[in-house]
Amino acid sequence: MSKVIVIGAGPAGMMAALQAAKKHEVILLDGNERIGKKLFITGKGRCNVTNAKDISEFFEYIPGNPHFLYSSLYSFTNDDTMNFFEGEGIKLKVERGDRVFPESDKSSDIIRGLSNALSRTNVKIRLNSRVTNIKYKNRIITDIEINNEEFLSGDYFIVATGGASYPLTGSRGEGQKFAEKLGHNIISLTPALVPIEIKDGKTKDLMGLSLKNVEVAIKENNKKVVYKNFGEMLFTHFGVSGPLILSGSRFIEKGKNYGLHIDLKPALNIGELDKRIQKDFSKNLNKDFKNSLDELLPQKLIPIIIEASGILENKKVNEITKEERKNLVKVIKDLSYDIKGLRPIDEAIVTAGGVDIKEIDPSTLKSRIIDNLSFAGEVMDVDAFTGGYNVQIAFSTGFIAGSNI
Repeated sequence: MSKVIVIGAGPAGMMAALQAAKKHEVILLDGNERIGKKLFITGKGRCNVTNAKDISEFFEYIPGNPHFLYSSLYSFTNDDTMNFFEGEGIKLKVERGDRVFPESDKSSDIIRGLSNALSRTNVKIRLNSRVTNIKYKNRIITDIEINNEEFLSGDYFIVATGGASYPLTGSRGEGQKFAEKLGHNIISLTPALVPIEIKDGKTKDLMGLSLKNVEVAIKENNKKVVYKNFGEMLFTHFGVSGPLILSGSRFIEKGKNYGLHIDLKPALNIGELDKRIQKDFSKNLNKDFKNSLDELLPQKLIPIIIEASGILENKKVNEITKEERKNLVKVIKDLSYDIKGLRPIDEAIVTAGGVDIKEIDPSTLKSRIIDNLSFAGEVMDVDAFTGGYNVQIAFSTGFIAGSNI
């Protein structure tokens, strides 16, 4: 029986270990004090474990090399993921955007399901075991060094160490460094799903304000639209965050200028919004302008919109000109900010970049450079938007890597 060593006990590593254990002796290593540490904090601690959309639709939500993942996602689908956890006695639920969560809203239940399965399949788990070196000769890994003190030999190795986001969970980009040492090309690691900073602290007064059902566009040089979507966002002390913003951050390249454009009322076109404002104004003809927008906008946003509109806040509603009203409509349909840049990679949910997929067989996830090495999960140059897609990619690639030894 061959000895398989899986490095990294995240979702990809755990699934790889489970599959490999059907035929081989498996040791699962992790540098943390417990398995699934990053999985524990996903979905704000609720664990968005997959997405319930048809698997054929997943590829639209994967900007990072979707075609490479075709074999993985069809070999172990989102239905397989849901069946796996329900088979472990964990009830699931589907929420807005087809996101799938444990019914309990506890990520610990998902980790418990994986832990129970690992115990049944006799996977040997070694925690607090950080791989510090890998030795190889003639395209074969011979052994690995753990904690700079112990060497461990194996017949086959699966690297599932994740990206470089959330370093406190153990994702420090070490797997990519090992792969580079073994001869693999590494696509530079950059933050993929990360909050966005706005220039000149212009969102400070809106900190904590959450907006639903808005449309966000990110424009390069405030002209070319590189991203556009509808959903939720959040203002922070440094800028903006939330699902819409995190997905949009994937399209921001270093060294280029971008603007953020928010349509606060995407369900209404310009003419419809103008009529709505006229209706609100007719109810408040003798009020100051600043007291006429309560039914239209969140309270925190009103001073910002007033300033951007150029209409004096104490001007009586019945004195507002048609031209001023039209400008107010424009501001509500396009509240814009200059983007300063992205937050640091250690605040990112997902890392773009990693082991070059050209050097990995997509049907087995075996290295084309080292004969007894496979990869799984975010260590490779693959990434997706928020919504459960990244966790599903981890499970699917883990399944393929572990099944093909």
